[in-house]
Order: sequence, then C-alpha cells, then structure tokens
Amino acid sequence: MKMPEPLKKIPNKRMYLRAAFFPLYFVWAELVLHLFMGKGVSWAFLYIPFALSAGCFITLITLPFPEKVNRAVMIVLSLALPFAYGAEIVTHRILQSYYLVSMIRTAAGNDVFGGYGDLIWYQFKACLPVIIVLFIPAVIFIAGGKRLTKCTRPHRKRAYLYAAALTAGFHLLGFAILSLPVYGTGLTPAVLYRSDTNVEDQVNELGLITSIGLDEIYMVVEPPNEMSSDFSMLGGPDAAGDETAEERAADGEETTGTEEETAPAVRPQILDADLAGLADSPDENTAWLASYFLSTAPTETNAYTGMFEGYNVIELVLEGFSGYGIDEELTPTLWRLTHEGFIFTNFYTALHYGSTSGGECQTLLGLYPKNGSPVTLPATGDEGTNVYMTLSQQLSRQGYRTLGFHDNYNMYGRELSHPNLGLEWRYSTHGLAAETYADPESLQWPQFDSYMIAHSTPYYLDPAGLPPELSGRALPGNVTGRTGPGSPFYVYYLTVSGHVTGSTGYDRNRVTDAYTDLVQGSERFAQCRYGTQAYEACAVIEVDRALERLLADLEAAGELDRTLIVATADHIPYSSIEILADLSGREFGGDLTMLDESRIDFDVYRNSLILWTADMDPVTVDKPCCQVDILPTVSNLLGLEYDSRMLAGRDILSDEEGLVIFASRCWLTDRGFYDRFSGTFTPAEGVRMSEEETARYVQDMNALVGYRLDCTQLIMQTDFYEQAFGDRPRAVGRLANLTVEECAAEEEPPQVSETGEEAETETAGPPASEETPSTAGTQRNTETAPGPGADGVPEETMEPEGTWDPENAG
Repeated sequence: MKMPEPLKKIPNKRMYLRAAFFPLYFVWAELVLHLFMGKGVSWAFLYIPFALSAGCFITLITLPFPEKVNRAVMIVLSLALPFAYGAEIVTHRILQSYYLVSMIRTAAGNDVFGGYGDLIWYQFKACLPVIIVLFIPAVIFIAGGKRLTKCTRPHRKRAYLYAAALTAGFHLLGFAILSLPVYGTGLTPAVLYRSDTNVEDQVNELGLITSIGLDEIYMVVEPPNEMSSDFSMLGGPDAAGDETAEERAADGEETTGTEEETAPAVRPQILDADLAGLADSPDENTAWLASYFLSTAPTETNAYTGMFEGYNVIELVLEGFSGYGIDEELTPTLWRLTHEGFIFTNFYTALHYGSTSGGECQTLLGLYPKNGSPVTLPATGDEGTNVYMTLSQQLSRQGYRTLGFHDNYNMYGRELSHPNLGLEWRYSTHGLAAETYADPESLQWPQFDSYMIAHSTPYYLDPAGLPPELSGRALPGNVTGRTGPGSPFYVYYLTVSGHVTGSTGYDRNRVTDAYTDLVQGSERFAQCRYGTQAYEACAVIEVDRALERLLADLEAAGELDRTLIVATADHIPYSSIEILADLSGREFGGDLTMLDESRIDFDVYRNSLILWTADMDPVTVDKPCCQVDILPTVSNLLGLEYDSRMLAGRDILSDEEGLVIFASRCWLTDRGFYDRFSGTFTPAEGVRMSEEETARYVQDMNALVGYRLDCTQLIMQTDFYEQAFGDRPRAVGRLANLTVEECAAEEEPPQVSETGEEAETETAGPPASEETPSTAGTQRNTETAPGPGADGVPEETMEPEGTWDPENAG
C-alpha cells in the first residue's frame, strides 16, 4: 500500500505518533474520571485543552533522554499515570475528597494505608473496572513495542519546538476559554484557576491534572486574594457609616424593655483590637481582613449571656456520629442529653475539607476549614498560629485546667495543634491508658470510648487535684493557670469507636460485638442490614455508654451540677451514607457513595448538638445552625468576652439570622435554601419575598458565604489573631509523654469502704511526679481500673487484655 504524499514529508513519523500518546492519554483519563464520578462532559470544552497541554508538557520533558532511557521513562510514565488517576478515584470514594500533591504529607502522617487498609482494598475492588479502563491505553502503548516507544535522535530538536509550542498553545487556549465573560460571578473557572481552594470544583471544571499542577505551583507561590472589598451587605457600622461597635460599647448603650420590665444592658460581643490600624497595614491580606471584620455587625449579649458562668466544660467531638441513630430505649443517655437541654431542631454537620480534622476545625476554632491544602487545624500547630478565641485559650485565661484526650494514635498533627490550643494533650500510646495487644505500642482496634472516659476522668475529677508540676502549662503575664483543687476545668474529648472499621465501612468488630444482642433484639433495628446494626453499636450505643460513664463520674465527684456538656459529630458516616437512610427511614437521593452535593437532599447532614447541664430546663431552638456556631454560642453561655466579628460562626441564641454553609457553597438560612448548582432559591415555609428582593438577598448571601469560607486561609496566612491580640496572655499547652506501659501501671485509686473511710490498698506504678494523676484523699467510689497488665494490682481487680466490658464497667 502506497503511503499518502503528505505523510511522506513528515520525518520520523513514529516519534510523532509516540509524542501524541500523553496528550491523548490525559484526554482519555479526564473523560473516564469525569464520567465515572458522575460529572459528565459538560466542562469537557475547558478541561480537554488543559489535558492536551499537560500531555504535551510530559512529552517535552521525556525528549532529552537517550533512546533506551527514554523508552524506559515512557513505559514507567504510561503505567504511573493511570495508577495516579485510579488512586484519586479510590481516595475520593473513601474520603469524599481528592488528595493532591500537597496532601501527601498529611496522608503519610495519618498512616492512611494502615488505618484504612481494609476499606482501601474494598473500594479498589469496587473501582477495578474503571481502573482497568484507565490502563487500556498504557497496555496498547507498551504492547506496540519499539514502534511506539522508540525515540531516535534525528529531528529531536524539531520535536522540542513542537512540544513546547503545543504545551503553551493548548494552555493559552484553555486560559482564554476560562476567561470568557460568560460564567457570571462567584466561583467561576477563572477564580478556580487562581485559587488553591475548592478542589472539588477545580477537578470538575479544570480537570484533575490541571488541579495537581496548580496545587504544586501554589505550594511555592501564594495565590492572590481576589475577594471583593464590597462589604455593604454585612450590615456593620463600617459598611453603613454608623457608629462603630467599639464606640457603641464605650458609650455603654442599653436596650430597654417595656415600662413593666427593663431588659439587662446589651452590648456588642467584641474585643478591644486596633482593627482600624490593621486596615492600613501594608500587607493586603491583613488589611482586607481588618476591613472585613470592621464592616461585620457583631452579635450582642442576650438573655443567655453568662447562664453557665464559672461552670466546668466538657466538650466532645464524636467520630462519625449521626443523631438519626439516637434511640430512647437503646441510648437513654443520648436521648436525655438531646431532649432535656437545648434542643436544636435544625443543626447540621456539613462535610467540609479535611474529614475529622475539618470537623474539629469548625467546632474548636469557629472557622470553616480551608477547602484545600494545607489542612487548617494541623497547620496551626505547624506554624504555632495564635488561636486566641478557642475555648481552651479563653478558659485558660480564666484559670481553668485544660486537658484533651483521644483514644487513637496521633493523626492530623494533633501532637502540635492541640497543645497549641492550650491543652495538655494525651492520646493512646502517649499519656493515655489504652487497650493494646502483646506489643504495648499496638492498639486494639477500635478502642472503647467508654474505656477512654474511665481512664481519663481521674486527671480532672480527683478532689486532691493534680500536682502543679503536672498542669503542663507555662502561662505568661497575669495568667495563673490552674488554681489548685476545686478549680474549674475544660476537657476536650475526640472519640474513635465510631470510625469506619471494615472493608465496607462498618463491619463486625470488638465494639460491635459488645452490643450485638442489644441491637438485634431491638424492634427498630432488627430488620436493618448488618452494616447499620454495626454502626448503631459502635458509633451510637458506645458513645451513649461513654457519656453514661462520664455523667456518673461527674456526679460521684460532686461536679455534675456545675458542668456544661457540649457534644456533636465531626462529620456524618460519609463512607456508608446508606446507613443514614436506614436510620432515618427516608432516601436522600443522588449518588450517596460519592456524596455529590449537586444531587442529594441536604438533610443527610442533619444532626444533633448537645448543650446540656443537669440543672437547666429544656429550651427548643429552631434556627438553622452548624458546627462553627458552637464556639461563639458556648462563649456567650459562659459569659466570656470574645469578638463575634472575627469568627465564621455566630451565637445561635442571638438575634442574628441562622446560616449553614455547605462545602459546595449551597446554603441554608431562616429564609430558605439556595442551590448553587441550579441557581435557585427555595423560600422557607411562610417566607414571602418579591423576585427583586430574592435576587438581592441571594446576591448578598453568596458574597457573605464566600467571605466566611475564604477568610480562614487569610487568618492563618497572616496569623491575624496574633496581630490583633498578640500583646495579651496566651496559654501554651503541652504533649504528655507518658508511655503506654506507664499508663497501664498507674496508681490504683484507693477503695472506699461503706463507712466512707479509705481502705488500705496496694498501689503500683510510678509516683505522681512521673505524670500520673494523684488519687490520694479521694472520697468518691470510682471503679476506674488500671490499664491491662498493670503490675502489682490484685488479680481479681485486673482487666484481662481485650476484655473491657462497658456494660459492666461501673
């Protein structure tokens, strides 16, 4: 067969066929990924030019190698690329998020492959068909042998020029397309291109390979702040030209009631900070933040301000918890805490970036986590960022003892971030007794949260108190820290029993076994599939038993009536969301495996928030609210001074409109729900707004949502709280260094006889000076047992390894 005349003029045709492989492969891979992830090809006109550019660039960098080396490099890359795409698909199915290059350090530090091994293998098998499809071009390419992989030296200079020109040309084409003025306002492709946030949208619109490239660039070069400086919708004095919040506070304005009743003085919840001075900062990010905060209307004190002033605070973030699982019969303590305290009927735990760490960020910092790398809360530890308004910092300045506990290994850099919060931080294998295997560094999985509670309460409930040298905090200035026995305490718990525990999410394990009979004997759960039963056991019932133990220990120590319990989830069980359909008796629509927010009922995120004290009457709150609102709400209840303008959350009990922001930038308020994907606003029942009013409201709320989501990264980059409050005392926590063996050998609390006198008991373990909680002089009948394998403890009082029974643990 005679070759067409035009092709005869092309020298070294095989090399050009070979050069086309990577551009065509990236187009193939992007189409496969988008179709499999349910995103379709609606953005193909944009991500295909970028894919072609990336492919030409890969071709360009392979050209300099000698012929044999070049062939080897080609083969390796042709196999590595489908592996990378497949890994991102599997990661997204497990964590509901893509992990780009900048997240590798976090993933490695979290031992993702160790902690998620079964689940990774299960999802890999589920994704195997699409992974095979991704590998098809590589197989064909390699099978073609030297015909396709050979690259000879002649004409290579011309190939350099062609590859470089096509790399630039296709990228400029993509950039021209994304710059077209046809996308409206908000999160446009151009904004995504110049941003290191909103990874989900970046991948959907620009392509995975483009997102990876941008991620690498923004690891070196800080992306520009392109947020608007139009703050007119915020309602603050700086925006409206009214008297500033600082001036109003100085004037001591009061709001009065009727002639029959005079309301208490109302003041804005702000702190004395030189925001006006910071607004003139030469650093544009600092200046923008200061102007934004100055323009934000603060919340004001209200009837609930100081309601629990001086109370102890125990705050819990519950792993993978959903209030849909609360049952009056099986979980009586959870039922009590959610029905006898504040009752929040519209509380949501939206899934933002960073999984559990993202949930902690919202709850502890009152800020939304950055939607991208670095993960916000670990970054505060890495950089020593000032987190001035966290509860642990605020209460440390009030003389509270501040401690934190987590019954798992170190993950998400908490050994740095949580001491930076001002906590004495203890986790399994590091200062907290744990159930282990023969190797004392190897934890049984999962841990019982009730075990963690039982072995941590002596650190703060012992009436004798900890010796001063064990308080673990060197506090500057006029902060005295722990004030001795009887001083109030703030304790933070992060649970782990509700973590996914098997290949399909929730399978049989040592915790589920403890409650299997209870769940299967329940009329409500008997007909549920086993995964739902396992979830109910380890993520809901075990939390109930842990809280039951906590309340019992508080009551025995005489502290229950003066302790505020705060608890909510880090996130819903996103890896097995069909469980929520079982528990709620309703469908949430869409592809729940992918948690695609463009196709789900957002009630999938509806959850429970516990704000409870033993001496309060129930209060029902219908306002839409979420995790970022917890910090300002509790601060107000405790009568603490904080600056409501500088947090993304708002006091739920204030008069301000409720707002819940979802990761996709859809939002819910008192007035209705906005679907960003369809651009439609659905008014709440009874709300009437004209078309013009609706358009203005949606425009203003979209701007506010953008400010609240995106201000976090600027606060962290500029260490804004340090600039505003750096001259004030700041609590410095520490990481406890007690080993597992030392924890297991802790001193056994003295037993109390029926007459109330301490019985003589043999004690073992290191003395108090070696970082164990002092138990001398206790008058409460605690049944906290030492960790497994404690030497010197009478055999009948020892808990054999692996036999912790929360149902019979006291």
